[in-house]
Formats: sequence, structure tokens, C-alpha cells
Amino acid sequence: MDQRRAEHGRNTGPVSLYGEFTLTANRKVRCAVSLTEKDLIVQRLSSSPVGRNKVVLSLKDCIGCRAYRGDDTADPAAYLTIFFYPLKRRWMSSGVSRQRAEQCFRLTGLQDPRANLEEAEKWARAVRERSARQQYLRDGVMMSALSRPSRMMLLVNPQSGKGPGAHGSTTTTIQHMLNEAGVTHTLVITERQNHARELVKEADLSQWDALVIMSGDGLLYEVINGLLDRPDWEEAVRTPLGILPGGSGNALAASIHHYSGAPPVFSEELLLSCGFLLCQRLVTRMDLVSVHLSSSPRLFSFLSLAWGFVADVDIESEKYRHTGAARFTIGTLVRLASLRVYRGTLSYLPVAEDDGEEDNPPLHHQAPPSREPPCQNSFHNSCHSNNSLKVRKAESTPSRSTTKAPSGPLDSLLLPLDQPLPGDWVVVPEEDFVLVLAMYQSNLAEDLLASPDSTPDDGFIHLFYVTGGISRAALLKLFLAMEKGLHLASSCQHLVHAKVRALRLEPSSPKGVITVDGEVVEYGPLQAEVHRGLARLITG
Repeated sequence: MDQRRAEHGRNTGPVSLYGEFTLTANRKVRCAVSLTEKDLIVQRLSSSPVGRNKVVLSLKDCIGCRAYRGDDTADPAAYLTIFFYPLKRRWMSSGVSRQRAEQCFRLTGLQDPRANLEEAEKWARAVRERSARQQYLRDGVMMSALSRPSRMMLLVNPQSGKGPGAHGSTTTTIQHMLNEAGVTHTLVITERQNHARELVKEADLSQWDALVIMSGDGLLYEVINGLLDRPDWEEAVRTPLGILPGGSGNALAASIHHYSGAPPVFSEELLLSCGFLLCQRLVTRMDLVSVHLSSSPRLFSFLSLAWGFVADVDIESEKYRHTGAARFTIGTLVRLASLRVYRGTLSYLPVAEDDGEEDNPPLHHQAPPSREPPCQNSFHNSCHSNNSLKVRKAESTPSRSTTKAPSGPLDSLLLPLDQPLPGDWVVVPEEDFVLVLAMYQSNLAEDLLASPDSTPDDGFIHLFYVTGGISRAALLKLFLAMEKGLHLASSCQHLVHAKVRALRLEPSSPKGVITVDGEVVEYGPLQAEVHRGLARLITG
């Protein structure tokens, strides 16, 4: 046995647990299983040369495991199932993507059923503990994470993406992943616009460790503004937020995937990747940008502000929503055919050279969890209707005052819109613009890496604008380069990029569209300021 154990762990590090089990699916197949600090090693015991039937699974790719007894009470065996989502080569195309890999073992070493279950639970605890250590340590730095076990509210917009009925199978996929990771979750289907905003504005947030949005970016926009409209906004906005792609653009979901360092993926593969990252439960700060309009209340943005070509395509392509992400390609071609130019003044406060060294204190670091969820034969999924969810709101939730002061952080860089700007601002005199785009995440869509240098909490607004005079061919070439984030290396003389802390936009054109996070807002003068690390984002 010791010789087998030593042979099994060769070149993979010291073995902490070793056992010989049968496969659940085929009891005739016996395997030697070893657990090291970083890997699970499975070797079929046969006459084949060592290594031919050997599988090494990284614990970095593990989202959970469980130990349980079977339904047959006369069977003394216990079972151990471990869930992995490793990066594997695609079957019919190049590149890699996350793919599910389940390892199921039957433990029958002892006649006592309880002893077999205790052995399976010992393995499950060891796998969870070592897997958690792999996730918490990234590039030698301990990451902050949600507590384990975790409770999440999963908000789904049934109208996003390709429209009604398009989310059934994808929601089921995510719920299965959360079950595998041992995450208790409450499923809420939104019923109308601003439903999510109203819900989180009044909800007892102590019931959940995170709010997870499965939709396009519009639903997260509602949630963030709902959190910041609460009397206890300072605490509420620190509630970790997760995003899963369920819309057409899925910009933040694509950004989170980009931040993970994995190769680009799309559609269902992006969903699986973001689901995997969500199950890792690692949390980082996320910048928010406060936006002041001329007569509307202040709002908060997590993604982008757009005027001109980008905003036009976003809104006008709604008629092609049934095509999914292809709607933006169709909208781009249609708008290129009749290119518009908008006139206005753009001003911004540039980032000083030493601003990048600004301190951003680390999140509270939580040690890898030792708390173990109770052993269950099946995972528990709390699922309530929207009405029952409201009934469960705690009585201690602060009541809203009819004369409450505006909530949210103070803006220190902005003056009233009717006052002149300070001398350290850069002013682009009244100019013809094809587009103005302010970004604070990397992606504008699944296939548009608009701001490749962005990170969730760099404290910058990445400002891009294209001036009038650019040809249709040059603009198309710019957007094609943007698919891979290469547009900044282009020689386009009409494109300007700047890192800024705040900006002011004053349109002169009487008609136009301005969007914030893809949502149409009041057309007219506006200004915005970034608030570094105000929110919390689950990035895996």
C-alpha cells in the first residue's frame, strides 16, 4: 500500500490522503485515489502501465463535493462525489473552455455503514479545505471571500437576452452549479422594469451573503441604484454582487471572464465560466460612477456612459433582440450606413501621473473557511415567489423618511452644471463627435474589448471619443479592432483616449441619445465622477 501511495503521488507533491475505491457508475472498476495539497489523482488499478489511466485534477477547478449514503439501506457503502470545471479543448473548434467533470466513488472498506460515511466525509472535508486554499491564494496574495456555506439571492430577468422563455435551461444549469458548490439560493423572477430596484431598496439584506444577477447589464443597474437609495446605503452597497450572462451584451460578465485571464468565450461557454467564477466566491472592490443630469436625480453607473454612435446602436438594435448578441452587429452595420455626427463640448479632469499610486486599502481578508455545512443526501435550494420574499422582510429594516436627504457618497470634484469648471480641467471646445464613450470595465459586450487596460477598481474613467470627419470604413475598422482590444494601437487620428477622474458633457445638438449602462437617460448636459472601490464584486 505504501509503495502504491508513493508511486501514485510521484511528481504531484506529498500525498495527504490515499484510498482505493470503486467507481459509482461501474463497481467492477477499482481506482487508487490520492489527494495532495493541489490535486486529486485518480489511477485505475489494472495491468496497464502506470500513467495510461491516470487523471490529475487541479483543486483550483473544484467547486464542491459531497459525501452521502445511497437509497438502498441494505448497502453499507458510502459515496463521494467531487465536482470539477477544468479548462479543456473544445470538441469541434480551437481554444479552451470550462467543461464539467464529475468524479464519483463508492467507499466499501468497512462493514459499518456509519464508518464508511465518516470516511467519505473525511475526504469531502479535506477536498473542500484544500480547494478553498487554492482559491484564496492568488499570485501569492490572500483574497477576500464570502463565508461558507453561502446564501445568495439569484435575480433573473425573463425578458432579457432573446426574450421571454429563453432562460429556462440556463437558469437550471446555474442552479445545479450552485447546488454542487453547496450554495443555498433564493430564485426571484423579476416581473417588470424597476422591480429589482424596489426589491433591494426595501429588502432585509442580512438574509443573503450576495446578490446575483442573471440578466443583461440593465438589471444590475437597477440593483446598484436600489442599494444606493437606501438609508443604510453605506452598508448596503458593500453587499457582494455577482453577474451571470443572460442578456444580449453581457458586458460585465465578459469583463469578469477577461479579468480571470482565461481565453475569450461566448454564449453558453461564457455562462459556464462565470458560473464557475461565482462558485469560487472571491470578492474584489468595484468602482462606481455617480452621474448628474440637468433635472433628473443623481444615478450610479458601474459600466459605461455613451453618447453618439455607441448609444444609437445600443438602443436602435432593440428591434433585433431576438437575434441575441448578433443584434449589435446588425445595429452597427445599419448605423454605419447613415452615420450621424453630434455637436457638443466635452470636458474632463485628467488623472495625474501619481494618481495610480493612490492607496486602496485591502478588503478584510477572511481565512480559508473551516465551517463545514451539515451532511445532506441532496442539496437544499430555497426558492420563493416574489410575494413570499417581501413578506420575509425583517421588521428592523429602517423605514424610509419622506424628507430624506439624497443618499450615496458626496462628489468632491464636481461643481453645479451651470458653473464654470476649475482651471485643471481639460476642455475640448465645441466639436463634432461621432461618439463619446466612458468605460470603467474592460468589455462593452461579449465580443467588444473596448477598454483592455481597465480593472474593476483602478479608480479611473477610461474616456474615448471619436471626432467628426472619420470615414465609414475607418470607423468599421476601429470596431473590428475593438473585438480584440487592438483599437488603441491603431493609427486613427480621430480617436482620443484619456484616463480621467471626472467629466462633463454638454451636447449642442438638439436631438440625440445618451445611455448609462445601456439605459436611456435624460438628454442634455451631464457630469460624472468616479468613486473608487465603492461596491463589491464577485470575480472568482
